[in-house]
Amino acid sequence: MSGPTRLVEFSELASLALGTGILGTGGGTHPYLELLNIEKLYQEGRSVRLIDPNDLGDEDLVAELGYMGAPLVTKERLPDPDHICRPVRLMAEHTGARFTAVMAGEVGAENGILPFLVAAMLDLPVVDVDTMGRAFPEIQMSSLVIRGLPLVPFALCDVRANDVLLTRSNGPIAVERIGRKICTEMGSVAATCRPPRRGRDIKAHGVLHSVSRAIRLGAAVRSARARHADPVETILEAEHGLLLFRGKVVDVARRTTEGFVRGVARIEGFDDFESREFQVDFQNEFTIGRLDGQLTVMVPDLLCILDAVSGEAIGTETIRYGQRVAIVSLPAANVLVSEEGLNYVGPRAFGYDLDFISLHERRN
Repeated sequence: MSGPTRLVEFSELASLALGTGILGTGGGTHPYLELLNIEKLYQEGRSVRLIDPNDLGDEDLVAELGYMGAPLVTKERLPDPDHICRPVRLMAEHTGARFTAVMAGEVGAENGILPFLVAAMLDLPVVDVDTMGRAFPEIQMSSLVIRGLPLVPFALCDVRANDVLLTRSNGPIAVERIGRKICTEMGSVAATCRPPRRGRDIKAHGVLHSVSRAIRLGAAVRSARARHADPVETILEAEHGLLLFRGKVVDVARRTTEGFVRGVARIEGFDDFESREFQVDFQNEFTIGRLDGQLTVMVPDLLCILDAVSGEAIGTETIRYGQRVAIVSLPAANVLVSEEGLNYVGPRAFGYDLDFISLHERRN
């Protein structure tokens, strides 16, 4: 069975939300609604415990969960903890699994908070891990899938009374395609649960300690604000990041289609970037960045657009004309930039005829 846990303090929740927003790379941005929800659960007497993945028992079963859909749609209604618990209960009923903990499929933005809502409701710990170390638009873009673990059975539940369970498939991309069609019919947002994950697989293939990373990152930004320091520089220092650009958003073309938010944003430079232009593509998250038309940064490295003053994450659904922003890149987890990882999350997986080139020196 699993080992010791630690209580996540109420004061850490705001840091968690801020940090997951930054790691969300534009998908879902600051999970403000989810933060309000988990704070309310704490105020009602519930709490959440965090467990180190290395303290899981090899045979412990963990529920991997998250939203599927377009970030813009998730901002149109308050999250409902009962709704997010439904696919976990459906998966337990179908598989007979007795879950000992829950985890995020992706630590980025609102999906980094959802396990906390479920954990508070079901009195289970959250594992300090995810499968991306950031956010990606498709569910097969996962370290567990990269390492060969299946995506079925796969449960989806909408905000009404529709529950769907996909029990077999011919591969993880098929699960994404079929699930996305179902999700679109559900109104472009569904709560999901992936197959039960064993402790030994999480320890071997997960992106470890990503929840703690988000809390530390958010706390560093909040501290910088309190000291009237530059939050953007604090993020760069904390995460070994690179500043790519500072400027003002001058144009955004955005559409919601097939369960995704897609588009392009243009930013005109100021300060050291006067008379220069940065363009970013996005599919739920920011994917490709070009400086003066030259390719500069690409997935799976993190491309984050931040408020130039507060360091707050700006998302694909909220980026708009006139915002003054800083654009930074943070290094991706090593599993994502491996040869097999790039097959799932490299630029070609997003439809670009490009070989991955990183700006970052890799650290083990």
